[in-house]
Amino acid sequence: MKVRLAYGESGIDIDVDPARTTVVEPVHQPAAPDPHELLRRALRAPLAGPPLRDQVRRGQTVAISACDGTRPQPRHLMIPAILSELDGLIDLDDVVVLVATGTHRANSDGELRQMFGDEVVDSVRIVNHDARDRGQLSWCGTHGDGVPVWLNSAWVEADVRITTGFVEPHFFAGFSGGPKLVAPGLAGLETVLVLHDAKRIGDPRATWGVIQGNPVHDDVRAIAEATGVSFALDVVLNRDKDIVAVFGGDLLAMHAAACAEARRVAMQPVPAPFDVVVTTNSGYPLDQNLYQAVKGMSAAHQIVRPGGTIVCAAECRDGFPDHGAYRSILESAESPEALLAQLGRTAETSPDQWQAQIQARIQSTSRVVMHTGFLTDGDLAAAHLEQTADISAAVADSLAALGPDAHLCILPEGPQTIPYVAGQ
Repeated sequence: MKVRLAYGESGIDIDVDPARTTVVEPVHQPAAPDPHELLRRALRAPLAGPPLRDQVRRGQTVAISACDGTRPQPRHLMIPAILSELDGLIDLDDVVVLVATGTHRANSDGELRQMFGDEVVDSVRIVNHDARDRGQLSWCGTHGDGVPVWLNSAWVEADVRITTGFVEPHFFAGFSGGPKLVAPGLAGLETVLVLHDAKRIGDPRATWGVIQGNPVHDDVRAIAEATGVSFALDVVLNRDKDIVAVFGGDLLAMHAAACAEARRVAMQPVPAPFDVVVTTNSGYPLDQNLYQAVKGMSAAHQIVRPGGTIVCAAECRDGFPDHGAYRSILESAESPEALLAQLGRTAETSPDQWQAQIQARIQSTSRVVMHTGFLTDGDLAAAHLEQTADISAAVADSLAALGPDAHLCILPEGPQTIPYVAGQ
């Protein structure tokens, strides 16, 4: 049986034994026949609160937050829809689009043009948020459970603040989109470090699909509420990254509705853990680097038995990536267990450290085999990971070693589907 995995921009096929294989995918949703109309309707007849135009007055400044290049947000549709809705009220010179990078690298001009389209790039000021540049940040007080909040000054100083994003399950924030486009998206490094500290991300409620009672999401939500969002616009996408639903209006009501739809589409029960799980990181742009691919590993980890094998297909065209300390942290210990112990002795946790910690937890209970196009066997071995050039053969060998009762699960879309063992 052939199964196509989301991988890079083209995908990859594997051959598996159908008698021993379960394929778990999100509920397929056809693309909206007219996404422009859906966006227009969400802006003019929102789920909660007044239409966007009713929240804007002539002469005001507008800041729009959008996902960075590691996310498949249809920015080229969403941002023009907002600008069209504001036409006649707001001068484009008074609009800034802020790329909510969090602690990720800035996007290049070429990447911005691919993300937003030439017309937007050439007509509106676009700024890559830099969490490490204090000159870009404004102090907003302490919010949530003692979180010191620094946010992008252009966002804080704008008269009208609009978030745009897409909603999918997130491995420790519950769901993406909504308030995450404020913090950590536009937050200073100090704020991000607290939001992602060991206490919060180590809490069992900081997991896929949980937002209420999740200490990470509770504080993210508190920051957005306290600092103010004028209007929020989120979409839900299908496996082809096409818009299937649009939600607009007051931030929290809009996001709750979008999360409910994403949960319905993405969360899938399985009867028992599997011996081998093949996963992806949902293809490009989500599988640009190993750092992001931890999400695909985490999705598989929900349903692999202790001591089982995870095979993760992620192109990793951007490497580990090479910026930041993620690679050096992974290579700093002789085993995942030693890395966990080492990080457990660290008083403060950076984003690179907590991502490495999540990866090490997975590796400490499961064998993890990667299939990448841009990382060598040596690169991965230094991070305590194996590599296979042939996923089909690696799966067949793993199942054969475990005997005739061993079973395989495939998550072709990776974290676009979040499986869970029913009853647990």
